Amino acid sequence: MMTAQRETASQTATAVESRSPFVRLTELIAGIMPGKPAINLSVGEPQHPVPAFVGPEIAAHLNEFGRYPANKGIEPFRRAVADWLGRRYKLARPIDAEHEVLVLNGTREGLFLGAIAAKRWVAPRAGKPAVLIPNPFYAAYSAGALAADCEPVYLPATRASSFLPNLDTLDDALLARTVTFYIASPSNPQGAVASRAYLDRLAGLARRFGFLVFADECYCEIYSEHAPAGMLEAAGPDFANAVVFHSLSKRSNLPGLRVGFAAGDRRFLAAYLELRNVAAPQVPTPAQHVGVAAYGDEAHVRENRKLYAAKFDLADQIIGDRYGYTRPAGGFFLWLDVAQYGGSEIVTKRLWQEAGVRVVPGRYLAREQADGSNPGADYIRVAMVQDKATTAEALHRLVAVLGA
Repeated sequence: MMTAQRETASQTATAVESRSPFVRLTELIAGIMPGKPAINLSVGEPQHPVPAFVGPEIAAHLNEFGRYPANKGIEPFRRAVADWLGRRYKLARPIDAEHEVLVLNGTREGLFLGAIAAKRWVAPRAGKPAVLIPNPFYAAYSAGALAADCEPVYLPATRASSFLPNLDTLDDALLARTVTFYIASPSNPQGAVASRAYLDRLAGLARRFGFLVFADECYCEIYSEHAPAGMLEAAGPDFANAVVFHSLSKRSNLPGLRVGFAAGDRRFLAAYLELRNVAAPQVPTPAQHVGVAAYGDEAHVRENRKLYAAKFDLADQIIGDRYGYTRPAGGFFLWLDVAQYGGSEIVTKRLWQEAGVRVVPGRYLAREQADGSNPGADYIRVAMVQDKATTAEALHRLVAVLGA
């Protein structure tokens, strides 16, 4: 009987892990009418203007929609990415555009399929293959781990560890069976940035134990003061055991374009491309030409950063020191502690019912740890993606509902 109960509990946990937090949010507030005109701050979908070069680039390459694109990506796109990485980061050597860059249909599918390719690529593991995931996390990480038939191991990323996994807690037995370690910097949802020293240490562990580091750097161009360090800077001259994932969704306000890239360890990327050639969506070449223009232009990125900075100035003024708020080092989310108001689900329902503000319960962005705790249970995630006036209205409503 106990075995059956454990199996049922395991199946239930797996089902929860595979469900979208946004589906769960929709179910949570189903049937509740918003108390005021709705403001959606739940989805991390940038609402800033699309760069002016997008339309002309697509128009100039319109006829290329009539051909199947190569899964590897066109040479101009890969060269533009390699050049941008060389300008943006302090790399030990230039990236090889031919062998160390692949185009992606956005980073979500890339991060998901990466786990499957990694499971096949790494040397045999010493035990059940594991995928290490910061907790809270982006849902594609756990979905990839489960699809690869690996054990997802959730590493708490709490205020006590500066909202990053504590590398001191990882024992050799776990690392010896690790396939890949997902790390996001700046992190989603907390906005934490990993230091170069942290990345150096993680890169050393990856080389020692033979696993891959998948660095989700989607938010790398949205930061408060200092440009975040990148995983390729820590990986050494051969970029061994490290792959970075980038997207134009946040950097260039192009979430609907579905253009990103993976770059790093050429040995892994060769195997990854073999899987992608039969399983991954291709990226239309006109969209890749937009990517060439985007990675060649920094003016729109600087303007984008200014727009987010103006909204965080509002948060500094309107929220102040309430709800454990501190201005994040990167990204565009608020991660607010609402434990004293009943926790993430209760507060999410209240904000919708009383203020018409839609946020995400932190519980849905995290998983229960072995001790039963959930690192997101006391938090809500607020996406600062709307225009300045709408953001100010939403933050004032939030404070009016919760108070001091």
